[in-house]
Amino acid sequence: MLMSVVQQPSATGEYIIFRQRRGVELALTLAACTFGLVGWVVSYLNLRGSLPPELIPGTIIWFALALGAHAIVRWRIPYADPVILPVVFLLNGLGLAMIARLDLAKNAHAATNQIIWTGLGIALFAAVVFWLRDHRRLQRFPYLLFLGGLLMLILPLVPLVGRELNGARIWIGVGPFSFQPAEVAKILLALAFAAYFYEKRDLLALAGRRFIGLEFPRARDLGPIAVMWLLSLAIMVFQNDLGTALLFFGLFTFMIYVATQRPAWPILAGIAFVIAGLLAYNFTNHVPRRVNSWLNPFSDYDGNYQIIQAQFGFAWGGLFGRGWGQGSPWLTPMNESDFIAASLAEEIGIVGLMAIVLMYGFIVARGMKTALTCPDGFGKLLAGGLAFTFAVQVFSIIGGITRLLPLTGLTTPFMSQGGSSLIANWMIIGILMVISHRARMPQRATATPQELLTPAQSTAVIAK
Repeated sequence: MLMSVVQQPSATGEYIIFRQRRGVELALTLAACTFGLVGWVVSYLNLRGSLPPELIPGTIIWFALALGAHAIVRWRIPYADPVILPVVFLLNGLGLAMIARLDLAKNAHAATNQIIWTGLGIALFAAVVFWLRDHRRLQRFPYLLFLGGLLMLILPLVPLVGRELNGARIWIGVGPFSFQPAEVAKILLALAFAAYFYEKRDLLALAGRRFIGLEFPRARDLGPIAVMWLLSLAIMVFQNDLGTALLFFGLFTFMIYVATQRPAWPILAGIAFVIAGLLAYNFTNHVPRRVNSWLNPFSDYDGNYQIIQAQFGFAWGGLFGRGWGQGSPWLTPMNESDFIAASLAEEIGIVGLMAIVLMYGFIVARGMKTALTCPDGFGKLLAGGLAFTFAVQVFSIIGGITRLLPLTGLTTPFMSQGGSSLIANWMIIGILMVISHRARMPQRATATPQELLTPAQSTAVIAK
């Protein structure tokens, strides 16, 4: 049983108290870390016939990171969801194992950089958990958060700072390193959307006019957030980063629908998406190529070589895969970044890939459960929006690789090589777990959002 109601004296009333489940989280986290470690060791045995020379220090570092993340959760947010952290370590570990396996084939050292980025991501996760004890403090700055998000999006367009890669100008240079500011903007815009829609929810839902059978809010209520949202999309389109633009479009639609409960928004969003897709197909060079590689990849073997090799990898792996170190995933271009899911599918099979998709489903489901149980509206919107971003991102990239959808250029969260996405997603997990802690910590059974207990008050209830 995940929850129990504790009867307190009449002066305090009834409190709903969830079990902390930190011991369960620790056991699941250690088991999850073992999967990635085993994948690394088995790959080395199959390719080199010996154990990795860095096995002991690598194992110590990996499990130390996991224990450190668990310790900060146990200390600062003991009522946080016990499932999210183990699932994230499972995905992160499998990604590290595959990158290390590809390093063996290409004589590269990408896995070393990836473990450094993982450590930095976990450090920022810990910083979020330590500093953000109460997520409600973020709802006071919607416009400031939006300006910060727009600044992040504009940075790649600044001369001498921005860098163009594969036709998209979405990177900035920081010494020898590059960083994708849109990953940070994704967090800032989600916070801004949630704060604004929570503040204006009644006006957006109740005040407005009816047109062609649909209810629309007043321009002065929707205008500020709509202008900033459109600016964000325009910048993304100008940078040729249509995948991130799609992510922001879906996030805005999801949040305004949840805030207002008006079916007009998904309907209008669907119509706008079709119109935008037709315009992009007819007036850009990038989108028609993606559609062609989706519908008829073998019509241009050289131009669609990437997606073709991914399909060969799926076929070679079959249902259960060739085994760690037994396939040829390095033949697919961008095998450690955009197409890492195809690399994994070749060696652990379609069944293994579906298991990975299921793990992402756990993150989305636990995020949505957090949104449902969170007692304050801002937390509901924010948790639901962040969970939705994972759903859209995974659906887009896995769908693109398997040719269910055209390719979008998004990363596979926690698995793809690269620090920008990894760091941002670890920070998102930190925010989600803070919200889940607030949702599961002891509260009065009949409390209103204004009467929610502070962490100190909840500690006093637990002591009683």
